[in-house]
Amino acid sequence: MHSKILWLRSPTILSNQLRRSSSSSTTHHGFQQRSATVKKSPLAVLPTKSLLYSVIFTSIMSSPLLVPCLGLLKYVIESKSSLIHPSRNPLMRYFLRKTIYNHFCAGENEAEVRRSVQKMKSLGYKGVTLGYARESVVQIDVKDPATSEAAKQEAIDSAVDEWKEGNLRTLRMIGVGDCMNVKFTGAGPVAVEALKRGDQIPPPRMHAAILEICATAAAQGSRLWIDAEQQIFQQTIDNWTIDLMRQFNRQGKVVVFNTIQAYLKASTENVSRHLSLAQAEGWSLGIKLVRGAYIAHDYRSRIHDTKAGTDANYNHIVQSLLTRQYPTGDSVAPHHFPKTQLFVASHNAQSVRQAYSLARYRLQNRLPTIPIDIVQLQGMADELSCEILAYNSSDSSGKGEKAALPGGFKCLAWGSLEECLHFLLRRAIENQSAMERTRDTAIALRREAWRRIGWSA
Repeated sequence: MHSKILWLRSPTILSNQLRRSSSSSTTHHGFQQRSATVKKSPLAVLPTKSLLYSVIFTSIMSSPLLVPCLGLLKYVIESKSSLIHPSRNPLMRYFLRKTIYNHFCAGENEAEVRRSVQKMKSLGYKGVTLGYARESVVQIDVKDPATSEAAKQEAIDSAVDEWKEGNLRTLRMIGVGDCMNVKFTGAGPVAVEALKRGDQIPPPRMHAAILEICATAAAQGSRLWIDAEQQIFQQTIDNWTIDLMRQFNRQGKVVVFNTIQAYLKASTENVSRHLSLAQAEGWSLGIKLVRGAYIAHDYRSRIHDTKAGTDANYNHIVQSLLTRQYPTGDSVAPHHFPKTQLFVASHNAQSVRQAYSLARYRLQNRLPTIPIDIVQLQGMADELSCEILAYNSSDSSGKGEKAALPGGFKCLAWGSLEECLHFLLRRAIENQSAMERTRDTAIALRREAWRRIGWSA
C-alpha cells in the first residue's frame, strides 16, 4: 500500500492527477501531526540573537512601519551628511553593521563569508547560494563625445574584468554543491547593450569571462544561477543561458541553472521550450523557479492579472516538473523526459509545503520524479526554512532516501556595508508586496521567543 502524502501544514489538494496518485485513503496528515516525533519547535535551531532580530525585522516588514523604514534607510545611505552617512559616522556604521547587515548579509570578506556559510550548514542547511552585492559602476561617461574612444573602451573592459573577478572571488567562498548568483547586466554597459540588441552570443570579452566562471564552478563542483532580469533583457538572457547549459550541463551534471519567473504568462511555454531543447540535444536542465520581482518595470500585460494567478502557475510548474510532465500539457513518455533539477525559490508557505510533500511522496513510492531543493533568503522566512530542516532531520527513511529529500538552502549576499545596504534596499523595494505578507512568519517567530522565556504565546 502506498504511503500517504504528508502535507507540511494545511491540507491542500494539488490536482486531480495528484489525487489519483495518492493512496486510497483521503486523509492527509499535516506537518504538525507528522512532526510529533520532533522533540522541539523547528525554530529552536535558531540562535537566540538571530531569533530576536528576526522577530524585530519581520514585525516591521509585516506592519505599516515598513514604508517609512525603507524611506529612512534610503535617506541614510544616500545622505551626504557626515553625521548620518555610515561611511562618515562610525556610530551609525557600527549600528547598521550589527543590526541590518549582520542579519541579512554574509560578510565583507572571505573569512567572514566562510564563517556565515559554515554557520548555515551547521544549522542543517544542505547548502547556500551566494551573490556579490556590488553593482557595476563605470567611472566614465562612455557617451560623452569629449571622451576618447580608447578611454571609453578601457572603461567598458574594466567593468567586465571587475565583474569577472568579483564572481571568481565569490566562487572561492563556496564549496561543492553550493550555488552562486550571476547577473549578466553586472558586466556593465557592454552587457546591457548586447542584451537590449538581442545578440546571439555575448560580446567577446564578456563571453570569455562567462566561460571562465562556468568552468571554474564546474571544476570545484559548485553551481551557477543565472538571474532573471527585466523583460527587455530576458529573452537574450534565456538564449545565452541555454547555450551555457548546452556546454556545461553534460554527462548528468547540472552546473548552470536558468531562472524562470512564474508571474509571466509565457513562463509555462518557456519551461516547456527548455525541456524540449534539453531532451532533443541531450543536455541536462537546471531551473530556479521564482515568482518575479520586476512588476514595476516590466510590461504589465505579460504578467498574470492577479497574485492568485501567479500562485497557481507557480504551483502548476512545480507539480509538472516533479511528475515529469511538460507544464504546457505536451505528451511525453517519462523515460523521454530530460534530466532536470529544480530549485523552488519561494517564501510562499503553500508552494513550498506542497512541493516538499509531493517530492517526498513520489520518492517514497518509487514514482518517477526529479531532484529538487528549496531556498529562501538569509534573514527571511526562517519558520519555513526551519520546518524543512526539522522535517528532514526527523524523517525515518533510509540513508539513501533521506539524502534524496528536498534540501534546504539559504541565499546569502556579501560585500561592503555600503554595497550591501544599497543591494538590500533595492531588493526590499522590488519585493515590498511580498515582504508585507510576512504576518504568519512574525507570529511564528514571536511564539518561539515566548516559548524560550517560558511564556505561552
